[in-house]
Amino acid sequence: MNWLKENITKARENLTAEVAKFKNRSFMEAVVAGCALVATADGTVDASEKQKMTAFLERSDEMKHFDIRQVIEVFNKTVGDFEFDQAIGKANALKTIAKVRDKDDQARMVVRVVCAIGAADGDFDDDEKAVVREIAQELGLKPEEFDL
Repeated sequence: MNWLKENITKARENLTAEVAKFKNRSFMEAVVAGCALVATADGTVDASEKQKMTAFLERSDEMKHFDIRQVIEVFNKTVGDFEFDQAIGKANALKTIAKVRDKDDQARMVVRVVCAIGAADGDFDDDEKAVVREIAQELGLKPEEFDL
């Protein structure tokens, strides 16, 4: 019984450490920029897409430790760049995402999260998949690894 208790405790500690290593602003900003890119794949961001992202991030074990106000602030700034100019918005979002390029575990997590955001409404359409493929390539990852 002690063995089981010790192993459960170790597993919990490992999980906590795994999640904690992602707790940094560049990772959060990369995820949010990716979500904004996917949300703007059709040219506009509607309230349901914002709600989808917020709900996902609040439930996500990887992201729930971030203050949702910070997340929304970063999302709104990123979307604001798109509203100013699509090309500038996209370039800035990809620049933000690229900050985690050299951190393979974080880069993969960004792609997984944006895939989940794209599929959250039950319709991961071709425009969204194309954006996620571009995100994966920006991160030096092969889109095929994520069935894109």
